[in-house]
Amino acid sequence: MFIKREIDEFLSKRMFSGKVLVVYGPRQAGKTTSIEHYISENGLSSETLIFNGDETVDRDLLADASAEKLKLLIGKKKVVFIDEAQKIPEIGIVLKRFYDKIKDVQVIASGSSSDELAQKTEEPLTGRKFECVLLPLSFSELAGASSPIDEMRLLERRLMFGSYPDVVTHAGDEVSRIREIGKGYLYKDILKYEEIKRPELIDKLLRALAFQIGQEVSFSELAQVVGSDPKTVSKYIDVLEKAFIVFKLGSYSRNLRNELKKSRKVYFYDLGIRNYILGDWRALNLRGSDEVGHIWENYFISERRKYIMAYTPETRMFFWRTQQRQEVDLIEETASGLSAYEVKWNPAKLNKAMSKTFLSAYPQAECHGVSPQNYISYFLK
Repeated sequence: MFIKREIDEFLSKRMFSGKVLVVYGPRQAGKTTSIEHYISENGLSSETLIFNGDETVDRDLLADASAEKLKLLIGKKKVVFIDEAQKIPEIGIVLKRFYDKIKDVQVIASGSSSDELAQKTEEPLTGRKFECVLLPLSFSELAGASSPIDEMRLLERRLMFGSYPDVVTHAGDEVSRIREIGKGYLYKDILKYEEIKRPELIDKLLRALAFQIGQEVSFSELAQVVGSDPKTVSKYIDVLEKAFIVFKLGSYSRNLRNELKKSRKVYFYDLGIRNYILGDWRALNLRGSDEVGHIWENYFISERRKYIMAYTPETRMFFWRTQQRQEVDLIEETASGLSAYEVKWNPAKLNKAMSKTFLSAYPQAECHGVSPQNYISYFLK
């Protein structure tokens, strides 16, 4: 079963535009499959040369290759796809040589480590690349493969098992598929970072974060829980972000003295990974209402993040809270203004959900109440 991805739109728009295309995303999110499918569907297979940074031979062939060597390698091919590009020595310089010296070839580079590949390409490719992030399947991608109604019917499955492609396409075998992703890929990418001096701390930190989705995160409190210090906790969470496991939301503050200004929440990109970390596969009706609410909040905010990254990347995401614990779950800021979202599992709680203090301080904000009854309109283009 092939599910069309939003990266198709990026490739259709940017192929042969004169720039290198760089695709980031976690392992097993579908980068290689999607790119190769696009190449095949557009009749480019015979004109494409593929390299894989996991292969020693390919690394040696491309390592700091001169423009003359690159021309010999590619011959008359029109497309060069370099998978796991961050593992190629001096990949930024190699890609720059493609751009500067081989004008009629489209180069696509993909990597599972956003920070590593970004660092190696940022300076050499300044003004020479277009970027795209491919995450686990979004609601709109899944709905496109079936229908929005069919995808709504699978909501509880998504809240339990997430939406990695291999998980989605193997119904009934989700837990073992998620376990392989967690053991074989996520930790592998995390532990290669030089900042990680204590691998056992990652396990403790991930569990602590998994318990705290939807809640404010204090680096000092987390440090006490995991037996470390706030600076190390902050650094390790940054690494988890680079590996596309979690992302942070900062607090929004413009008008009020009592608004929290330096607080943060941490969400998981994929709830299947969150539940794998906890080893908790209970159905929602066996969990407490608070936990279900936090899981639903994580789902909505992570899906909005996917939507924003695909279609409105200039949008900034926050939460809002005062010292008196008045709160708005999600704030989105664009050049045209603010949108505020209250996210409730129980639709009956939406009537009194939006903070009157927020409404008074930001009267121009567009306000939305989101529940499982109406959420799909926020995920479809």
